[in-house]
Amino acid sequence: MARTMKRSSDRILWTGEGSEAKPVAVKSNLLLLTLFILFLIGGSLFYVWSRIQVIQLGYEISNALKEGRGIVLANKKLRLEIATLKSYARIEKIAMEELRMGKPKADQVIVIR
Repeated sequence: MARTMKRSSDRILWTGEGSEAKPVAVKSNLLLLTLFILFLIGGSLFYVWSRIQVIQLGYEISNALKEGRGIVLANKKLRLEIATLKSYARIEKIAMEELRMGKPKADQVIVIR
């Protein structure tokens, strides 16, 4: 009988409450480790994505500045062309050669004040 009591006490120790607490603690630690690793991976992916966005925006800004310089240059060329087309010497030359106009006589000129 003493032997059976010893075996039953071994079983009680082996299948007691203490043995069930370990797997719960291990599962809890494993869950925390998994969440930490997922958080670390997510943070790393967000960091890489944000750096890629910064580089891409840098390229877009550079292209916009280049386009702006081109537009300013085109504006200067157009203003020069306007000034050239408005030139009185050019208009007088076109009037005399192409339209066969002559210079007005003194009595044909009316001064407006």
